Amino acid sequence: MAKMRKKADLPRKTCACCGLPFTWRKKWEKVWDEVKYCSDRCRTEARRKA
Repeated sequence: MAKMRKKADLPRKTCACCGLPFTWRKKWEKVWDEVKYCSDRCRTEARRKA
């Protein structure tokens, strides 16, 4: 069984839209390199601006 990790030990990124830091989530495990935005709201705002 895998060891538990502390949230502080998880990888972090900065959101391309709002600039706030966000941490790795299990659902992003396979696509972490492609994740740019912290939420659906930021993703839609970025598309709206472009």
